[in-house]
Amino acid sequence: MKMKNNSEEVQLNRSLGIWSALSLVVGTIIGGGVFVRQSAVLNATGSTTGALLAWLAGGILTLAAGLTIAEISSQIPETGGLYVYMEKIYNRLWGFLSGWMQIIVYGPAMIAALGAYLAILLGDFFHFSSSYNIPIAIFAIVIIGGLNFFPNKYGATFAVITTICKLVPVVAIIIAGVFFGDANGLTESVKTVHASTGTFGVAVLSTLFAFDGWILIANLGGEIKNPQKILPKAMTFGILGVMVIYLLIAFSVLNSIGPNKLHELDTGAIPYIVTKSFGIFGGKILSIGIIISILGCMNGKIMTFPRIMYAMAEQKQLPFSKYLSHLSPKTRIPYFSIIVTLFISAIMIIFFDADRISELCIFTVYCFYVMAFVGVFLMRKRNPNKKRTFSVPLFPITPLVAIFGSLFVIVSEIQSDLIGVLFSLGIVAIGIPVFFYYDRKSNKKTS
Repeated sequence: MKMKNNSEEVQLNRSLGIWSALSLVVGTIIGGGVFVRQSAVLNATGSTTGALLAWLAGGILTLAAGLTIAEISSQIPETGGLYVYMEKIYNRLWGFLSGWMQIIVYGPAMIAALGAYLAILLGDFFHFSSSYNIPIAIFAIVIIGGLNFFPNKYGATFAVITTICKLVPVVAIIIAGVFFGDANGLTESVKTVHASTGTFGVAVLSTLFAFDGWILIANLGGEIKNPQKILPKAMTFGILGVMVIYLLIAFSVLNSIGPNKLHELDTGAIPYIVTKSFGIFGGKILSIGIIISILGCMNGKIMTFPRIMYAMAEQKQLPFSKYLSHLSPKTRIPYFSIIVTLFISAIMIIFFDADRISELCIFTVYCFYVMAFVGVFLMRKRNPNKKRTFSVPLFPITPLVAIFGSLFVIVSEIQSDLIGVLFSLGIVAIGIPVFFYYDRKSNKKTS
């Protein structure tokens, strides 16, 4: 993507290689979700077997989705990700609505949720009062946002460092649970959890919060070297690695403390496990690793979501598009879009339950994902002889798994929380009059 700035053409800088891209995929996915969603998945299924199957199903669905989108991204290697794909495959309205959903609620809510989790962990670590959670969360997103004002190679380097650091608590939890766990959690019945707490589809939806972020590397398509080859590789190997890690963590947690203790501790399960396994000092060290993990995940999201806003502003589809599409001549960073994204995230931290909003937004984004998955069939039909640099393996089975798996999760969430679903879809619907207003305004200027 490009724009005119001071009479000179300014383009996003293609500076991200395979290791930066792979680190961004892994780093953006592994954040707070896997550490705080263990209890939610167990509660929804009501059994340890169901919980492990939900993590497996979430991983398979995400992998199938990533492989499917990888074929699309190899043919449309542009900045904007899902927003651009929907526009190219369908039309400008669907592209706008997918982008609108991501920049107004989905992206900021995910950033806000990470900030909220980070504030809780920092409060526990330093024994702060909970009254400081909001200022700490806002301060964290501002600091990480400031990092992204520098050339993207610095954000990418931070992603590599935090990805390496976050593997320390991950490996420690897995070793403690697999080799030293003594709770026999996999054979223990869940006495305090009832089937009425949720469904398998809702449990899979909870795992998808932990897997969230797999597509965000596509938002940087215009900043990746040779994106036709690097994007598919980064998505495929990144998601596959994360899926294995998540299954091992889920197994380790259940084997370390058992399902009833996990249900009792809820989001405090992981800190309890690391302290129990490695002592107070070891627990503190691993807690720092988890904090770094969340910072890295936050960095990936702040690095990618403003690129969607930038891409939409370039098309003059948003208020203040002139500013939102502006790139710094020196760093080639869309810093106005970053500022707006951080501002919306801060508002959510102050006034809303960001965790709840993020759950509903995952449902909403998967509605668009289904359309994108179908797009693979449409693109092949429209261009039957076009040479592809990457083809989804086991076609058409893989995209069909992505489509029907996503539909299963969507229907389960509708049955479980109709009011919340209508709320999230209503936010998308608000974008319709916004699109037609700016579309009409654009047509008047060109006519």
